[in-house]
Amino acid sequence: MSYEFITTEKRGHILVVTMNRPDVYNAVHVDMHIEMSRCWDEFAADQDLWVAVLTGAGDKAFSAGNDLKATAMGGNKKPMPDTGFAGLSSRFDLEKPIIAAVNGFAMGGGFETALSCDILIASENAKFALPEVKVGFFAAASGVQRLSRYIGRLAAQEMMFTGRTIMADEALKMGCINEVVPHADLMDRAMAKAEELCTVSPSAVKATKRVLNAMMEGDGMAASIAHSREVIADLSKTDDFKEGVQAFVEKRKPNWVNK
Repeated sequence: MSYEFITTEKRGHILVVTMNRPDVYNAVHVDMHIEMSRCWDEFAADQDLWVAVLTGAGDKAFSAGNDLKATAMGGNKKPMPDTGFAGLSSRFDLEKPIIAAVNGFAMGGGFETALSCDILIASENAKFALPEVKVGFFAAASGVQRLSRYIGRLAAQEMMFTGRTIMADEALKMGCINEVVPHADLMDRAMAKAEELCTVSPSAVKATKRVLNAMMEGDGMAASIAHSREVIADLSKTDDFKEGVQAFVEKRKPNWVNK
């Protein structure tokens, strides 16, 4: 596997994937979405790979989410892959488990990417938010659907409507991550969990995830995510959307006009 915006390493039956744009806190643009989608396709097809661990380069960020500067510069002209944000958020055919090793802040699409994984292990330094409303977006890459399912609708609404940030310990209490560990121990713990998954039947794990995928599709998640894409397309035509992106790039407070 050879990539520009991520790195991969095979360790026995485990694939370690690192989002590798530390200069922009591992923010994701369209070319990176496409590349990550290809990575997960190749992971799925490799009979010798049973589990993946996904993390971010550097000590500060798992992923800052959508690369808004690329958006402002017209960098999103290419279509997103059908598999969604980071090649994961709209993918319901991957039957191998992915562990998110959240090494720093996971914001917006970065949080949605982590939520699209199967087990979330976070550094004590990790922070989480769906702050899209602060820049004229909303959590359209499955954040609305996944967070409301994992922590309940009321708690999720408060987070999504305010865009507030939660620390790792609060995320654990709310139930949107599995475990918090000391920062220095994060990758060791994620790899230990991956090794644990490799001790059980990979065929049985795939069968379990196949049913879980069908459950998510059956309860309308896939259709709801597709609807989110339609709504974000409408939102992108508003003055507030344009103002949010421009204000972010110019590092100023947005001037909302509600249209």
